[in-house]
Amino acid sequence: MSDQSALFPGKQFISTVLDALETKTAMSGGLARVYLMRAAMAGIIIGIMYLTNFAVIAAFESAGDGSFVNIGKILGAMIFGFALVFIYYSKSELLTSNMMIVTIGLYWKRTTPLRSLRVLAMCYGGNIIGGLAVAILVAGSTMASGAMGAQLDASVEHKLAYFDQGWAGMSDLFVRAILCNFMINLGMLLVYNGVIKEDLTKAIAMIMSVFVFAFVGFEHSVANTVVFSVAALTHGLDWGLALAQLAIVLVGNFVGGGLLIGWYYAYANDDRKYLRRQAARDGR
Repeated sequence: MSDQSALFPGKQFISTVLDALETKTAMSGGLARVYLMRAAMAGIIIGIMYLTNFAVIAAFESAGDGSFVNIGKILGAMIFGFALVFIYYSKSELLTSNMMIVTIGLYWKRTTPLRSLRVLAMCYGGNIIGGLAVAILVAGSTMASGAMGAQLDASVEHKLAYFDQGWAGMSDLFVRAILCNFMINLGMLLVYNGVIKEDLTKAIAMIMSVFVFAFVGFEHSVANTVVFSVAALTHGLDWGLALAQLAIVLVGNFVGGGLLIGWYYAYANDDRKYLRRQAARDGR
């Protein structure tokens, strides 16, 4: 018989994810307030680190020519990558990684569509609360009035400009959302699969997965929600376009993280049919 660990190397990843799902499902039911608090913390971390990204870019932009701006974008995206590390080690709850987790649970019939929706809805609700908390704090300060605020405004303008290009722009936005959560959950796959043991290597995997999406310009639903919240309370926002943008990004994030990572790896590591065929062959 072939070595089953070689044929299905992601079994530990699936097991770890299903254990995490059990905790999240229980918390979103009997400990809903705590679950919301953990999700709000993720929104706060995303907000602070995204603002730091803008501040770094603004600092390098003020230093000189275009080459400094490019360095700022690289460094800012790298620093933003620490957001996922902080979320993971603070045991906070982020919508985009939970998309992968509930999808794997649905494939393995360890949860129901209704419970999965509850986990995701409460997580996103908590992320929004955390983002609003950051937005309120920023609105009560001078942070959004300087160079960092200008970078934030430019980011919001860019995110809403997809609609200026019609269907082509919306398709572009959708693809960027898919690739964003593909990268996020690829990083989480490396953290959960049991192969990486050292915390430093796990941190590097998470930082690089976020760096790719932030530097290339992929679209993350929670990060966008926080940015739009800050913009709404400081400089104003076209709510219609913002909500349409978030709707497209949410679906794209689910495809990238839920289907291309979650469903794919759940199927690729499903050994049940293989074991039945082996048992039938051995029984002959």
